[in-house]
Amino acid sequence: MRLQRSTLIIVGAIQITTGMVYLTRPAMVAAMLGVAVQVPPWVNFSLIAAGARFVGYGIGMFAAARSPQRHRLWIYTMLGIQLTDFIAAAAYLAVGSLPREHLGPAIALPLLWVLLLGWIAVYIRKTPPNGDEGTPTATSTSVETT
Repeated sequence: MRLQRSTLIIVGAIQITTGMVYLTRPAMVAAMLGVAVQVPPWVNFSLIAAGARFVGYGIGMFAAARSPQRHRLWIYTMLGIQLTDFIAAAAYLAVGSLPREHLGPAIALPLLWVLLLGWIAVYIRKTPPNGDEGTPTATSTSVETT
């Protein structure tokens, strides 16, 4: 389970780091994404809003790393987000709307996260409850009293 937890921590750290950049430097992010210089002000709002969500999901991944069974909903929803990102990137790439220079981050990272999070999701489904939580399970003990 150590590898799964480490993976969740890495995903969380990347989400938080990316989110902080989107929150604090939306114009820089827009430029990196190749958005036109003269964009409406709401583009920065959209990037800041996305950044807040990245940070939130990063924190969720940290919670999931501490207790994957208990916080599996975070894992499942992040898996869904990454799968959606991958499908959208592939579709936009197929019609030529996604610039080739965005190919690596747009396709490779979501695919990597889908594979890793999918592996973790399968693993925690096969793990019995409390099997990976690090918390003691209730046991029955007999105590004789005289």
